[in-house]
Amino acid sequence: MPAKKMTILTADDDPQLQKLVKRNLERADYDVLTASNGQEALTLVKQQAPDVVLLDVTMPNMDGFEVCRRIRTFSNVPILMLTARDADQDKVQGLDLGADDYLTKPFSIDELLARVRAVLRRAQLAAPEQGQPGTAATVGKVTLDHDQHKVTREGRAIDLTPTEYRMLIYFMQNVGRVVTQDMLLENVWGPTYVGEGHMLQVNINRLRRKIEPDPNHPRYILTKVGVGYLFNAQPEQA
Repeated sequence: MPAKKMTILTADDDPQLQKLVKRNLERADYDVLTASNGQEALTLVKQQAPDVVLLDVTMPNMDGFEVCRRIRTFSNVPILMLTARDADQDKVQGLDLGADDYLTKPFSIDELLARVRAVLRRAQLAAPEQGQPGTAATVGKVTLDHDQHKVTREGRAIDLTPTEYRMLIYFMQNVGRVVTQDMLLENVWGPTYVGEGHMLQVNINRLRRKIEPDPNHPRYILTKVGVGYLFNAQPEQA
């Protein structure tokens, strides 16, 4: 039986760009859904559950930031923001709302396809392998059960995006050891993301908000200035 095609939702109010992206994604053997405004994109995510969402920032009815925020209330689908804006604060805003990656227009189709493959790979790596024995790890009051794809703190379930989940896996694999920013970027995002410090910092902040008792005074993810981060082996004593 042939493998099921991945479905990608592309949401953009530019019909020419939408047509170009759709055609090239289909050539790359993806099924493609399209939306021309934010509300339509949100509805399709709820109804069709795509594997990846390509989300333009500037759309009528509801901008991409608001669509991203609403998607994150019910789904951890990988989101790739597409924006014509070049300001760093727009990139940070999208990532802070839960986007997994971004592309600034104009972009090449090869770059778009590479980013799509990257977010899909991270999502697949974060998923438990069927038929394989699961593993569970506990640090302090945080437990990651890979077999059930579940993270809890003091028994309370925590929803993580695929990127956040991959970060936590990497931290727990290296608990008590300092890891550099580039090590995190290469192992969680991939080698082409080395140097993307702002992307890492936003995701660190998001993960802290979810697992730390007080994100402003971290006990688990400690910053080692000028070096990187350390996942504390004894966070409840910090």
